[in-house]
Amino acid sequence: MWQALTLTTGSAIICGRGSFVQLQRLSCWRNRDHLGVGSLILQGGRIIRRVTVRLRWHMDPADENGAGYPISAACDSDAGVEQVNEQWPIPLSPLSGELGKAVELERALKAEALMASCPAFAASDIIYEDQWLIVINKPSGVYCGHVLSTVSSMMSSQSDDKISPSPNEGVGSKIHLHLANRLDRDTSGVMIITKCKIVAGKLTRMFQNRRAKKTYVALCIGPRPTWDEVYIETGHGRSRWGAWRVYAHEDIGRKLPEKATVKDMSTRFMLISINGKKVSGCCCDENHCERIIAVKHQTYKNVPAYGDEVLLRAYPLSGRTHQIRLHCQFFGLPLLGDVKYGGPLVWKGRTYEAHALHAESISFRHPITDAALCLLAPLPEWATSD
Repeated sequence: MWQALTLTTGSAIICGRGSFVQLQRLSCWRNRDHLGVGSLILQGGRIIRRVTVRLRWHMDPADENGAGYPISAACDSDAGVEQVNEQWPIPLSPLSGELGKAVELERALKAEALMASCPAFAASDIIYEDQWLIVINKPSGVYCGHVLSTVSSMMSSQSDDKISPSPNEGVGSKIHLHLANRLDRDTSGVMIITKCKIVAGKLTRMFQNRRAKKTYVALCIGPRPTWDEVYIETGHGRSRWGAWRVYAHEDIGRKLPEKATVKDMSTRFMLISINGKKVSGCCCDENHCERIIAVKHQTYKNVPAYGDEVLLRAYPLSGRTHQIRLHCQFFGLPLLGDVKYGGPLVWKGRTYEAHALHAESISFRHPITDAALCLLAPLPEWATSD
């Protein structure tokens, strides 16, 4: 019989029974009168070291159900104890709750079902195409892999399977599709697919060197910000639970679990409208806007119970995972529908199936022709102001 355990330093207590047990990262298995545990030992709620623990049952013959008995524990000194750094930086943003996990799972299942039933986009969603690139206005609720497979199906129907690596050369490079940029499943907007390895490499280096400019539009819920334009600098990384979090700027470079480090994350935000009314007075000059640098123990507002509809334009200067969503959460302005990062699922009587984030544009030099490109995706309905 599998039984759930509450583990403290050097001891454990049976607190219930179930078909499967996982307490944080505690995996348990029972073998007759012994219980083996591959465990993280906790002290005062903090992980202090990773050990192997042997637990022995103290069974009461008077009760055959085996529930509610204390058991003794002994650490295996030969197990190769791994010391865990107690000085990991403390994240400034919270973890998502159980509601967020349930909603994310439901949305993921819908996206997978969509992948099996129909193409990711229609022909009208193609923004730009030449012999080296194809740019799509990705719909919300669609995985990037689904978009790639749809493009692959389109390309396979074409008779010519080779392209020119430069405008002055003949046909030579075989078509090889590659995602030049990625968007979250529920984020809509500009998505670039390259058609050969040469172009993919050049465009990848362009993004890595931050020579491509991007803009996003986000609909947030919360109190009107005190700024019309702001530049924010924070740290970014995965916490011990594997979730992306905001860290203090001074923690950049510090070590995180799983051999990761805190990296820099910076975004410029411009206020577009409040409750559908456009805001005037934005200077649109990154050198003259308010500057915020996240510091340790800085407070944030989590999951607003009420607020305004705040439409923002974001200019990410780094390219971190969930960057805009995390920064909006840190401001106390989570995205509408973004339950993972504290946004409301239901707003004004309507349940939202995705978060309100749209990749509005990407500007860069064409990797082959060197022509200046500014690729724009039409705004979704929620991003249009009266």
